Amino acid sequence: MSKPWIAGLAALLAAASLPALAQTTGSLDGPVSIARQGSFFVGGRSVRSDTLSTLPAYGPNGTIAVDQMYVRYQVPAEAGSRPPLVLIHGCCLTGKTWETTPDGRMGWDEVFVRRGFPTYVVDQAWRGRSAGNPTTMNAVRMGRTGVDGLPTVFHASQEDAWAIFRFGRQHPEVFPGMQFPLEAQAEFWRQMVPDWNFSTPSPNPTVVAMGELSRQLNGAVLISHSQSGIYPFQTAAMNRAGIAGIVSIEPGACPAADSDMTPYRDMPILILWGDYVQESPRWAPRLQMCRDFTRAANAAGGRVEHVVLPEIGIRGNSHMLMQDRNSIELADWLVGWIGRNVGERR
Repeated sequence: MSKPWIAGLAALLAAASLPALAQTTGSLDGPVSIARQGSFFVGGRSVRSDTLSTLPAYGPNGTIAVDQMYVRYQVPAEAGSRPPLVLIHGCCLTGKTWETTPDGRMGWDEVFVRRGFPTYVVDQAWRGRSAGNPTTMNAVRMGRTGVDGLPTVFHASQEDAWAIFRFGRQHPEVFPGMQFPLEAQAEFWRQMVPDWNFSTPSPNPTVVAMGELSRQLNGAVLISHSQSGIYPFQTAAMNRAGIAGIVSIEPGACPAADSDMTPYRDMPILILWGDYVQESPRWAPRLQMCRDFTRAANAAGGRVEHVVLPEIGIRGNSHMLMQDRNSIELADWLVGWIGRNVGERR
């Protein structure tokens, strides 16, 4: 049985086009006034090693920082009491996910700033500008450990990513009405990087750093995607202090329905999906897992909303919906959800 709020939202969307909804929050044209901007690192630890280098010009012994998470931020001049938004990318990508779209349109990082939200974009630990740990690789190169000591690293091929990101069932097939700008796919493929996620320590340093960042910001909405979709839930399970809400976009996993729901009680949570999910053997089971979590969490006093866009009349979105042709309209839809459910900081 569908939730009453879904039926009401579907009726609203049937009565108004997406462009009309976007206009309710004003134009995105013109200058934007930034009060503060910059970058910093969260978390990390010092490691002393004798396998730092195999090059004669650099000594193998010494201390380095590892597991830190890079954060880039912008705070608009008129932020007022709007909650800060933390944007966490998914597999094989970096914080570039949230920046200018492959076809040159405004990214969500700028949209949210222009809508008055302090916006923080991160690179997961061991990804992008968040340094990895080379010591195990060099230990193998020096012959101190066997090749099975090498870290696990992978890179998704363009052909595999085509289906994973649901541009079509398989490369080069395209789903009818799919909204990703495939004419700019070459620019998108250049965003992809090697993924070290299976080599990071436990607990995942990105999850730990997100908790520290949330406490620093004192009331952040964590917006995650794909591989990182589960991270805000894991962060809240460790310590929910500083987390004002969670938006998990097409998560690779949701908490199990039989797990402890206490960390999510009374917390506004949105789980959001694009289109063609049931067409994908990879994503359909994950969709069901998140439906099960939603029912269990709400039965335990949660405030979880589970939205599949085609079920409310928005069709054609890929897994990369923050880069799809209707990405700005979707960002404004999220602005509305945050305003209704999270509200302003106290």
